Amino acid sequence: MTIDQDLLQTIIAIKGVAELQSFFDEILTPGELADLSLRWKLLKDLHSGMTQRKIAEKYGISLCKITRGSKILKRQNSVVQKILEKSQP
Repeated sequence: MTIDQDLLQTIIAIKGVAELQSFFDEILTPGELADLSLRWKLLKDLHSGMTQRKIAEKYGISLCKITRGSKILKRQNSVVQKILEKSQP
C-alpha cells in the first residue's frame, strides 16, 4: 500500500514541529501515534547497534516486531538508514 500523494504533499507543507504534532494528533489515534513512535525508537536503537534482544527487553515486545526494522536498515537504498546516518552527531 502506498500513501496518498496529497497526504505526502500536505505533510511536507507543514511548518514546524508544533504544527506537525497537532496534525498527527488530529488524524491519528493515540494507539497509532504510540505505534509510530515505537517503530521510530526501534529503528534508532537498531541503527545505534543495540541487539534485537536488548530492544525487545527494553520495550517489552516480541522479536518479530523488531525484525521488520532490521530488514529495513539492511536494504541497500534504505531512506531510513540515510536519515539516521545524517542525524548522527
